[in-house]
Amino acid sequence: MSVTEATEKKIVQKELTLNMGPQHPSTHGVLRLVLDLQGETVVGVDPRPGYLHRGIEKWMESRTYHQIIPMTDRLDYISCMCNNLGYVVAVERLAGINVPERAQVLRTLTAELTRISSHLIWLGTSAVDIGAMTVLLYAAREREFILDLLEMATGARLTVSYARIGGVRNDVPRDFLDKCREFTELFPKRLEEYDTLIRENRIWLKRTVGIGVMAAGEAINYGLTGASLRGSGVNYDLRKVEPYAAYDKVEFDVPLGKNGDVYDRYLVRINEMRQSNRIIKQCLDLLKPGPITTNDPRYAVPDKINVMKNMESLAHQFVLMSKWVPMPAGEVYVATEGSKGELGFYIVSDGSGRPYRIKIRAPSYVNLSALPAMATGHMMSDMVACIGAIDIVLGECDR
Repeated sequence: MSVTEATEKKIVQKELTLNMGPQHPSTHGVLRLVLDLQGETVVGVDPRPGYLHRGIEKWMESRTYHQIIPMTDRLDYISCMCNNLGYVVAVERLAGINVPERAQVLRTLTAELTRISSHLIWLGTSAVDIGAMTVLLYAAREREFILDLLEMATGARLTVSYARIGGVRNDVPRDFLDKCREFTELFPKRLEEYDTLIRENRIWLKRTVGIGVMAAGEAINYGLTGASLRGSGVNYDLRKVEPYAAYDKVEFDVPLGKNGDVYDRYLVRINEMRQSNRIIKQCLDLLKPGPITTNDPRYAVPDKINVMKNMESLAHQFVLMSKWVPMPAGEVYVATEGSKGELGFYIVSDGSGRPYRIKIRAPSYVNLSALPAMATGHMMSDMVACIGAIDIVLGECDR
C-alpha cells in the first residue's frame, strides 16, 4: 500500500455544524439557522426564530379593538396596509359591520400599492443576496414613488395605519389620484427594466433554476401560501378564493410557476406586480364619490372637524378611543392575501371592548418551515437564494 493510499484511508469525513445568523444580512433580520454541512453541502437545516419576540398578540389582548390597528403595522412592516386590512376585515366579520363602497375601493387600491412596494423590497434584497446590485437601486426608485403616494393618502410612508373598523381614516386628495394614475402608466416600463436585467442573465439562472424545488403536493403539505405556493403551480389566491374589500369587482390573473424552484418564485412575483398594477388602474376607475366609513354610529369615528366643534362628537370620540363598544361574543377566523401569503386573524370575543384572545397566522412563519426541505442537498451559498425566495419578514415570524 502506498503512502498516499494509507493517508486517504485515515481521512474521516465529518459533518460541521455552523450557525448562520441571527445577525446576518441574508437571513433578513434576526433569524438563526443551525446548518449541518458536509463540506459546503447542506445536509441539515434547523431554523431557530425567536430573537425578535415581542409578545404582540398578548399586547393586543390588553387593548381595545381600535387601538390594535397600529400594532398590525409592526408585523410585516414592509406590507403594513395589507396587515391593517386583514385585521379590520376580521373585526368587521365578527361584528357584522358594513363598509361603504368607496372605502372598500380605497382599501384595495392602497393594499395593492403596498403589495408592489413589498415585492420591490423582495426583488432588490434577494437579488443583492445573490450578487445583483443594480436591481436594488432600480427597485428602490419605484418604491420611493409608492411611499410618496402613501404619504399623500395617509400622512405616513411606512406604518400607515390607514384602515379603520368600518372604513378608512380619511379620503384621498385629488392630487393622489392623478399621481397614482401616473404611476400605473410608468411602472410597467420600469418593471420591464428590472426583468430584462436578470431574467435571462446566465449567473442569475445558475443561482436560481433547479434550486429549492418544492413539488405542488409537498408545498401544500408544508402549508405554503402566497408566491411560495403558486411558484409550485398551485392556484390558490385568497383574493380569488374568498374575495374581500373590492377584489370581487376587479379582474386579475393569478400567476403560476411550473417547477417550484427559486426561479419560478421570482417569475410569479414579477407577474404579480403586473397584476397589482392592473388592479390599481381598475380601482381608480371604480372610485365614485361617497362615504368612507360606516354609518353605524357605534363604530364610526367622528370627523375631526366635528370633534373640534361640538361636545357630542368629542364625547363620542373619547368613548371609542378609550373603551370602544361591546362587541358580539363569539369567535372568527378571517384569512386575507398578504404580500407573503395567507395572513389570518383568529379573534375570540367575550362581549367586551377588548378581544379575549387573538392569534395571528403569519405567512412568513409558516413558509419558513419549508426551508429545510428546500435547502437540504444544495450548496451553502444556495441557502441564501432559498431564504430570499421565501421572502420572510421576521417581524411577523417572531410575534
